[in-house]
Amino acid sequence: MSPSLADLAVIIVNWNTRQLLLDCLAALPAATAGIASEVWVVDNGSSDGSVAAVRAMFPKVRVIANAANLGFAAANNQAIRASTSYHVLLLNSDTLPAPGALAAQVRFLDANPGVGMVGPCLRNGDGSVQLSYARFPTLLSELRGRNLRERRAFAAADGAEAYSVDWVGGASLIVRRTALEGFGLLDEGYFMYTEEQDWCYRARQAGWAICYLPGAEVVHLGGQSSRMASSRMKAELYKSKLRFFRKHYGQPRTMALGLCLQAGFLAKTLLGGLLALAPGRAAAGQTLARDSRMLLHAVRLQLRQPHAQEAP
Repeated sequence: MSPSLADLAVIIVNWNTRQLLLDCLAALPAATAGIASEVWVVDNGSSDGSVAAVRAMFPKVRVIANAANLGFAAANNQAIRASTSYHVLLLNSDTLPAPGALAAQVRFLDANPGVGMVGPCLRNGDGSVQLSYARFPTLLSELRGRNLRERRAFAAADGAEAYSVDWVGGASLIVRRTALEGFGLLDEGYFMYTEEQDWCYRARQAGWAICYLPGAEVVHLGGQSSRMASSRMKAELYKSKLRFFRKHYGQPRTMALGLCLQAGFLAKTLLGGLLALAPGRAAAGQTLARDSRMLLHAVRLQLRQPHAQEAP
């Protein structure tokens, strides 16, 4: 490897999670011990002083300060393009990588040239395992609202315990930069959610293995940014699901999913209306009806999107 390039570019997209971001940055030196790394923070228009705090407390961190929230994919792509490391890490601001966790994944990639992406074992704040890998979504899994978990033993050249999976979560995901030449950057048509599934799908289509490395651990507190705009984020989730289906599974299955989602949201809208008439349930019913109408509208709009916009 050329000494002029870092082994890993750590990219953290932030939106109003100042203290969590600072805690994450503080954990990085121990997590990357033994490898050369560079750290990028892409701030999506935060109003909580995140940018000023990072510049004051971590002056070596490279900051891209956006005036508005560009979304997860677009913000990550900014730093991927600007960085020059051998590997790139997408890391959520609400994570705490364990000592050595990131270095272990880089060494795994270096020892296994057929692997394009690797993800760690994510843990909740209480130490329990957070399932962070799954099979690619199907119509059945989407209607059940449950990911299908499947992993297969991977014969690692370095003897590490590893598993081949369809996709790993974007809360902590390392990609080999040379692999990007074959399947490209994140699809910026996804504002939030499903972009890592799309990325992994394209990587698998290009012939790269995706691996889950349970020996590398990262605490993921989960959903800290999206909780601040939960109704909008639910709409983005379903829009992203439909985008994924249209890109990779075709229009018939996309329409089938869309019709099922619309039927479900319509039923919830009607249920909310009935609850609003019940004594003591008016507020809950109105909220359910309002949110369901919003989700129904989001699904209908996404189904009307022209196919040509589904890129890369």
